[in-house]
Amino acid sequence: MENKGTDEVEKLKTKFLSAWHNVKYNYSIYQELVLQSDSLGWALKSKTYFSRNSPVFLLGKCYHFKAEDEHSSTESSSTEACAASPATGGGVEAFRRDFASRLWLTYREEFPALPGSSLTSDCGWGCMLRAGQMMLAQALVLHFLGRDWTWSESLSLQPLDTETWTTTAAKRLVASLEASLQGERPSDPGPPLHALGAHGGAEEADTHLREVYHRTLVSWLGDTPQAQLGVHRLVELGLASGKQAGDWYGPAVVAHILRKAVEKATDPGLAGITSYVSQDCTVYSADVMDSHRSWLAGDADAPPLSDTRAVIILVPVRLGGEKINPEYFNFVKGILSLEYCIGIIGGKPKQACYFVGFQDDSLIYMDPHYCQSFVDVSTSHFPLQSYHCPSPKKMPFSKMDPSCTIGFYSRNVQDYERISQELSKVLQPSAKEKYPAFTFMQGHRRDYNLSAALTPEKREWPFIRDPRTTAATSGDFVLL
Repeated sequence: MENKGTDEVEKLKTKFLSAWHNVKYNYSIYQELVLQSDSLGWALKSKTYFSRNSPVFLLGKCYHFKAEDEHSSTESSSTEACAASPATGGGVEAFRRDFASRLWLTYREEFPALPGSSLTSDCGWGCMLRAGQMMLAQALVLHFLGRDWTWSESLSLQPLDTETWTTTAAKRLVASLEASLQGERPSDPGPPLHALGAHGGAEEADTHLREVYHRTLVSWLGDTPQAQLGVHRLVELGLASGKQAGDWYGPAVVAHILRKAVEKATDPGLAGITSYVSQDCTVYSADVMDSHRSWLAGDADAPPLSDTRAVIILVPVRLGGEKINPEYFNFVKGILSLEYCIGIIGGKPKQACYFVGFQDDSLIYMDPHYCQSFVDVSTSHFPLQSYHCPSPKKMPFSKMDPSCTIGFYSRNVQDYERISQELSKVLQPSAKEKYPAFTFMQGHRRDYNLSAALTPEKREWPFIRDPRTTAATSGDFVLL
């Protein structure tokens, strides 16, 4: 009886902790709302505003929001502004479809307890893990579906309304607490399920196959212990690095956790993709090419079976001291203009987000700070709507935390050779900033013997730590 009572107390403590984080982050969301002046005075708006006079970049695609009658007169300037982008995506509707098709991973509640804890929600502390999941999801979309893929229901998503979302979250929380006191779990019908249609011709069959891939990707990122890349697996892998459920995860630590998750995935569908994390802000080309090659298990000396295994390249960097250095603004724009870039995880101090694009001097990002209900991804037709965000958010470049991790997707060795050549041009430092954000080096990392005396645990850190230094700066970096 005593153990049962203790368990009930722990459950209630977890729910009240989740409630506190809901209140705290709802308040921060309201703080970010835009005050817009109109004829009636000041009105509180929750929309994100875009300029019609500047191109919008989203993960390598360029969009123009000008009206049709204005397009012809400004075509030359728009073309020049998009010169750095390999693809022009279209107008407002095309942007909405593209953005809403990206996978959105947010806080969840009422999922099975996380490893090593009794927590059943990651609200308030798991935002960097969720941002990492979103970046990983984009790599999987490129791998299985391609950059041009969009979800057929993306334009039917309802815009996020903060007041409605807050009210719904509060009602759900009250119902959850009442159910806990009564010893039962509330039912959550969720959005209506949409059955797949008949598959007659080749086009229908292709559409059906893509939706199967789409649903499979989401299931790998689900909130169950069985999910290959879910938050349970990430928390479990973080335990080896001294991180526990409820701790703050920095972008560099998350990069290594994501690498381990991809490498340890047992689903046959993930056998054709692996991950590489740079060390000391350096990408060693021979190591990446080795990652591209599939080897016989336990026999590294044998010839590779193929050289077509895809690699997710993660590069933890620091773009300044306590604040981001403005000299890196153009670098970040250049990175987000590349189609093989899978985004940047970072954000504000202690508040992570997933950067996917920009317009002028503002970053476009996806926000994980929305606490949604648990979705059982093991069912055949689980709802997908809560895994897609209809509303982009913007942040000035100056507010970006300097500590972040940049991601790229390389399909094969030839692809990597092209990527390294193109990135080397983007990485050229400006006249004021003498050092690039990161560099490419030929050969293997072991050839340079930079940290031979370090233990495997210490090698997990992006910079070599000075044993005489006890204090660390934010974001898991030590400035040299």
